[in-house]
Amino acid sequence: MIPQRPIARPAPLLRAVARALLRAVVTGTADPPPPAPRRGQVRVPWPRGLRGATLDLVRIGDAAMAFVAFAGGVAYMEGPAAAARWPHDEAYLVIMSAAFSLPLVLRDRWPLAAWRYALLALPAGAAVVGEFLSPPYPPGAAIACLLVAYSVAVRCDGAIAAGVWLVSCLAAVAVDTGTAVPAVTGITVAVLFGHNVRARRLATGKLAEEERRAEDALAERAALAERARIARELHDVVAHHMSVIAIQAEAVPLRAGGDAGLLARGLAEIRALSLKTLAEMRQVVGVLRGAEGADTAPQPGLHQLDELVEAASRAGVTLRVSGSGELGDLPGTVGLTAYRIVQESLSNAMRHGSGSDVTAELVRDGAELRIRVVNGLPADPGTTPGALPGKRSGHGLAGMRERVAMLGGTFQAGRVGTEFVVTATLPIGGDTG
Repeated sequence: MIPQRPIARPAPLLRAVARALLRAVVTGTADPPPPAPRRGQVRVPWPRGLRGATLDLVRIGDAAMAFVAFAGGVAYMEGPAAAARWPHDEAYLVIMSAAFSLPLVLRDRWPLAAWRYALLALPAGAAVVGEFLSPPYPPGAAIACLLVAYSVAVRCDGAIAAGVWLVSCLAAVAVDTGTAVPAVTGITVAVLFGHNVRARRLATGKLAEEERRAEDALAERAALAERARIARELHDVVAHHMSVIAIQAEAVPLRAGGDAGLLARGLAEIRALSLKTLAEMRQVVGVLRGAEGADTAPQPGLHQLDELVEAASRAGVTLRVSGSGELGDLPGTVGLTAYRIVQESLSNAMRHGSGSDVTAELVRDGAELRIRVVNGLPADPGTTPGALPGKRSGHGLAGMRERVAMLGGTFQAGRVGTEFVVTATLPIGGDTG
C-alpha cells in the first residue's frame, strides 16, 4: 500500500512575502525621524530681543529638490505635449508635474505614505501623458521614487523594505517595459543602501545603549562598594565603642564600691567615650551624605593603638600590643585595616571572651604586614550570650575578611584549643595614603 502524502500547506516563504506586501501597502508604519543632532538642524541667530529660528536642513533640501523636480517636469512635458497638440489646458502640465514631485516633500515626515502615494500617482500620471512622452514620466519623478524608496528602507524594518522593493519593481515594469531594467536596478540599489544605513544606525544605537548600561552598572557597583565600605566603618565604630561602654557601665559601679569620686570619674570616662563615638559616627555619616563641611579628620591608624589599649584597660580588659619592623610609614589603607582588625578582635573578645586578656602582634616583614590577635575563650559558652564555641556572631569577622580581601591579603579566624586566633597578612604597596 502506497502511503498517502499529507496535503502540503502554503510555504512559509509565500506567507512571509504576503505579510511583507500587506505591511508595505496597507498596515506598516515607519519609525519617527532621527533626533535633531543627527538631522543637521541649525539655529539661526536673530537680533537681540528676538527669538532665534531653527532650520531643518533635511526638509529644506527636500523642498529644494521638489521644486527642481517640479520645474524640470514642467519643462520636460511642455515641448512634446505642445507638438502633439495636448488636448487639455496647459495647467494640467503643472498639476501633473506637481503630482510627480509631491513625494519629495512628504518623504521625511511620512516616508511610507509618500511611497504609497507615489505608487498610485506615477502609474496614473504615466497613463495620462504616456501618449505624448517616452518614457511616460519626467526624470524628476523617477528620482523622487528612488529617494522615497531609500527613505522607506532607512525608516522601516526589513520586511516592509522588501515589500516596498517588490511592489516598486513590479510597478516599474508595468509603467514602462523599455526602462524596466534601469528602473529595477535603481530601486534595488536605493533599497539596499537604505537598509544598510538603517542597520548601521541600529547597531550604533545598540552600542550606545550598551555603553550607557555598562556605565550605569559601574556607577551602581561603585555606589554599592562605597556603601559597603561605610557600613564596615560604622560597624567597627559602633561595635567596638558600644562594647567598651557597656562593659564600663557594668564595671564602674563595682570598682567605685560606693565612692562617689570614683563613680563620677568612671561616668566621665563613659561620657567621653560616648562623645568620641558620636564624633566618629558623624564623620562616617557625613561622608555617606556627601555634605559640605563634613568632618575630614584623618582615619585612625596604628598610631592610635595606645588609645585602644587605654580604653580596654578602663573597661577591665588587658590588651597587650607588640610590634616589630618599621610600622610608622605604612600606607594609610594598610594602617587603617590593621587598626580595625585589632579593634574588632578586641570588641569580640569583650563580647564573647568574658573579659579575657587580648594579645596583638604586628610584624612587618619586607613587603607585607602580619597581624595575629589572640584571646582566651570562656570555659562555659553559656556565659557569653549569643556566642557559640569557637564561633563569633555578627558581622565583625565578615567585615575584617572583606577589608583584607580588598587589599589582596589573606585572613583566617577560628578557635585554636582554648583560644580564639585572628591572623591576617596585608601586602604593603607603594602608596603611603
